[in-house]
Amino acid sequence: MVDPISIVIVDDHPAVRTGLAAMLSNDDQFEVVAEAADAESAVSSSVAHSPSVVLMDLRIPGGGVEATIEIIDRLPKARVLIITTFEGDEDIHRAIQAGAKGYLLKGLTGSELRTAVIRVANGEEVMPPEIEKRLANPVRRKDLSRRELEVVHLIVDGQSNKEIATHLKIGEESVKSHLKSVFQKLGVADRTQAAVEAIRHGIVHLEG
Repeated sequence: MVDPISIVIVDDHPAVRTGLAAMLSNDDQFEVVAEAADAESAVSSSVAHSPSVVLMDLRIPGGGVEATIEIIDRLPKARVLIITTFEGDEDIHRAIQAGAKGYLLKGLTGSELRTAVIRVANGEEVMPPEIEKRLANPVRRKDLSRRELEVVHLIVDGQSNKEIATHLKIGEESVKSHLKSVFQKLGVADRTQAAVEAIRHGIVHLEG
């Protein structure tokens, strides 16, 4: 008899962990060996159990990407499958660059989850077509300068050009120049669109 695929589930919401475990528990092919609610426990659980697959939420205390990096560093054969509601392009890139083998959005069916886990356990990579399209033409955080990132964060906070100038201790003309560059890099025409794109691509995160 083939050993079941051992799985560690990482999510800071108990109901989500319970739901994911339930999707897998009715099939003898899978065995949930541990659950974790934050990056630290994700790493310690993974090291303790050496699972075949780690189901990892990105938005956990301590950071899902950070946990992924450490898990793969300590367990080079570990296969991390990101499963999250968060779709920021920057975070997807960081997770994949960290060594994650796939990325799934919550709301998938039990059948889709089981298929993805099997594929990742077998060494394949799993990526929804809509995510692949967005990764093909990304807007990356590194494309914006440090000052432009500061301006974008203040735009998302709703600050005016004058307020941004005061906050950054620069002239309003400098703010306008930075905005022009930001608009060009993000492919937008105004401040509102810039804020939307920055959030959508994970350049800026809305808390809460």
